[in-house]
Amino acid sequence: MSVLKQYNFWLITGSQNLYGEEAIRQVNANAADIADALNRSRELPCQIIAMPAVTTPEAITKACKDADYDDSCAGIITWMHTFSPSKMWIAGLSRLQKPLLHFHTQHNREIPWGGIDMDFMNLNQSAHGDREHGFIGARLRLPRKIVAGYYEDTEVRRQIAQWQRCAVGVAVGKTLKVARFGDNMREVAVTEGDKIEAQLRFGWSVNYYGIGDLAAIVHAMPDDEIAEKLKQYDENYLLATDRLDHVRYQARLELGIRRFLEQGGLTAYTTNFEDLHGLEQLPGLASQQLMADGFGFGAEGDWKTAALTRVMKVMAEGLPGGTSFMEDYTYHLEKGNELVLGSHMLEVCPSLAAETPSVEVHALGIGGKNAPARLVFHGGEGPAVAVSLVDMGGRMRMIACDVEAVAPPHAMPNLPTAHIMWRPLPSLSVSAQAWLLSGGAHHTVFTHALTAEHMRDFARMTGLEFVHIGAHTSITELEKELLWNDIAYKFQ
Repeated sequence: MSVLKQYNFWLITGSQNLYGEEAIRQVNANAADIADALNRSRELPCQIIAMPAVTTPEAITKACKDADYDDSCAGIITWMHTFSPSKMWIAGLSRLQKPLLHFHTQHNREIPWGGIDMDFMNLNQSAHGDREHGFIGARLRLPRKIVAGYYEDTEVRRQIAQWQRCAVGVAVGKTLKVARFGDNMREVAVTEGDKIEAQLRFGWSVNYYGIGDLAAIVHAMPDDEIAEKLKQYDENYLLATDRLDHVRYQARLELGIRRFLEQGGLTAYTTNFEDLHGLEQLPGLASQQLMADGFGFGAEGDWKTAALTRVMKVMAEGLPGGTSFMEDYTYHLEKGNELVLGSHMLEVCPSLAAETPSVEVHALGIGGKNAPARLVFHGGEGPAVAVSLVDMGGRMRMIACDVEAVAPPHAMPNLPTAHIMWRPLPSLSVSAQAWLLSGGAHHTVFTHALTAEHMRDFARMTGLEFVHIGAHTSITELEKELLWNDIAYKFQ
């Protein structure tokens, strides 16, 4: 079932009683027209519901309260059809907990040159009504998205659609539960973090579960379900191994992990090759399959990336291109053709695949367990973004790096992992310097479906520090930005 379709957004139109009942009826009719037009366009992932116009402080506060209490409402869109004195909005907006988009538009595209009169002017006052509304948003220091333009324009709809996806990502996070099978990899710094802060800021509940409890469910999976899962592997992938007992065990792992997660209402999880008590293999193909079905995943106990993978998969629902847990693995430093090879030991989601993946079995060389089956493929080409979430001590920082995925310049027949190759922007040297200065992790969420603009919107909604590395990044300017951010966050 679509996660996005479970949510809607309220269009709350501002006015005042000064204009009379007939004008308010027209305001409501015009707001309904705009909502209907946006919904009919099919460009937006979620429905917009036009609520009755608000004309008093009490009505505004009630609308904001109702939006907060309605779990299906992922955010509100405000629009000032007429002039709506903004002191009326203080109580409501001050208590609003849902994401806010200020839509600066109007019902008519063009001025009716021959027919414009004072009645028309009194009714159609967005040009200055929204300025009053913009002031109170700025005065209250509200995190909000502002979209300006005519509601039938493609770019306007694109911005609203993007914001909706981010708002649903925030909503999903409020009930997101992450299972940590084992602890973090020993002595690793960046996968650590404040789980209390994550729950306060995002709603993510992150808890430890004993690997032995998972192993008991894995071992109890019935043979007929395993046989059906093997049939699915055969239908969807190329079975490039005769070691089917190893593939069968990954089917057992996938079914067992899925059952454990579903029983606990969990939608993301981590594993750790240092803690595989009771398991014969590290989950490889199993984790790839679960990611393909929308579960979040993080290796080596990286719960932040696991949760972010889940959130970004929901945000990307229905968009072309895949989203996956990823790691910057090694560089190609040929002069003028510098590239990054991204991969992981096992766990890259097949949603990134440019070809039908093959199921292969290879020794892992780490963890001391049997050789795990995994999907092997190379990723597709095109623009993408790699996103990292790190704990800076007292605040979280999100780093988004623009890249261009490319075909590998040479075949790598002996590389037994799923992999993707990319060229970071503006260059590998500048991008790597910027990433290291910002404290970006070696684990990321890599996506063709979303952009840095999506992630900036998500960061704004959740109060995250956001760092964007892209075509125009300057190390000198980034150093200033990071310094200013450090100072600014000391006062929060």
